[in-house]
Amino acid sequence: MRTRLAIKIHALLERYFPERRLFLRSDTDTRFIRLRPSTQLLAFAGSSFIVAWAIVATAILLMDSIGSGNFREQAKRDQETYQLRLNEISNQRDARSSEALAAQGRFNAALDQISKMQSQLLASETRRRELETGIEVIQATLRRTMKQRDAARLNIAALEATENGAGVSSLNGNLDATGVQTLALALAETAQERDDIFARAQNAVQQAEDMELELKLLEAQNDQIFSQLEDAMTVSVEPLEKMFQAAGLSTKSLLEEVRRGYNGQGGPLLPISVSTSGGELTPDAKRANALLNGLDRLNMYRIAAETVPFANPVKSAVRFTSGFGMRWGRMHKGADFAGPTGTNIYSTADGVVAHAGWLSGYGRLIKIKHANGIETRYAHLAKIRVNVGQRVSRGDHIGDMGNSGRSTGTHLHYEVRVNGTAVNPMKFIKAARDVF
Repeated sequence: MRTRLAIKIHALLERYFPERRLFLRSDTDTRFIRLRPSTQLLAFAGSSFIVAWAIVATAILLMDSIGSGNFREQAKRDQETYQLRLNEISNQRDARSSEALAAQGRFNAALDQISKMQSQLLASETRRRELETGIEVIQATLRRTMKQRDAARLNIAALEATENGAGVSSLNGNLDATGVQTLALALAETAQERDDIFARAQNAVQQAEDMELELKLLEAQNDQIFSQLEDAMTVSVEPLEKMFQAAGLSTKSLLEEVRRGYNGQGGPLLPISVSTSGGELTPDAKRANALLNGLDRLNMYRIAAETVPFANPVKSAVRFTSGFGMRWGRMHKGADFAGPTGTNIYSTADGVVAHAGWLSGYGRLIKIKHANGIETRYAHLAKIRVNVGQRVSRGDHIGDMGNSGRSTGTHLHYEVRVNGTAVNPMKFIKAARDVF
């Protein structure tokens, strides 16, 4: 049975692959190689497989080359777009920084003007009270003088009646002509004094009216200044609050942290207010206190912003090569910036260096501890320029970009951690885009 099947298969193969012989002739001998149908079939199948494999491999290489070219072009376009966006963000940040500085200058100037206006108001109030006291004294003196005048007139009338009724002889016995003349002069002087006091009283009333008008003008000007300051305060504080909220930070906890760190006597957050020596606060005093409290809040926001990593760790032209999130099936806990070896790396916030050395896959790594449980990491460095325990400020040069550790090229791996949990660092950089 098997023999018949083999004969049939052999006959079928003979149709397509007839037996062939290859003769090899030499000078003294002739030999041949017998190519059976099964051998030819195996050779044909092997050749077909090799040709098919070559075609498939060539197609895969061509598709990979085309795909790589498209990917490189797309990456190049993304790089150019990102670079343009970075330049635009940098320009916007510089513009907002200039506006913030200008607003701060205007606020300081307005605050100085408020102080001057308060001094003028206090001086005007003092002058007004002095004038009121002077007017009261003048009025009392005037009333006393008028009483004396009336009494003198009664005495004169009595003297005249005595002179007409009793005769000159009896009057000479009690009052001579010299006494009458002296009394007349005294009455004249009293009348003149009365007129002078009345004129001074009128002048004092006019001055009081002028002072009242001046006080109203000062109050109107003061109200305008307060309105401008309140608007400037709103413009200055709201962007800072939005910046912290966009970064996912609680402004309440930030301000409490700043208060705990700056509660010493005579420090930058020493409470300030307008006092009225225990009396009830006037509306202007309340507005001034509200502005001073707003300035205190603005100052605390400024201090808090220095301790939060809102800045960019690289100021040179670099490529953003990888973001925060899943990459190749693993969690990428930071952002990667690629650039030339030795590119300066800067601290993104005030803090204390907690680590400055080699750490497994990170290579040369710098860890900086900031306030509010925030930590930043700068990995794969070529050189470290800070020491453990050193206090750094935002913008300080802390290291150079390199390719140390588990890295495929020169770049900076930048991380931000809040209470030990890695968060997207671009969230902080974007949050400060319209402020710094």
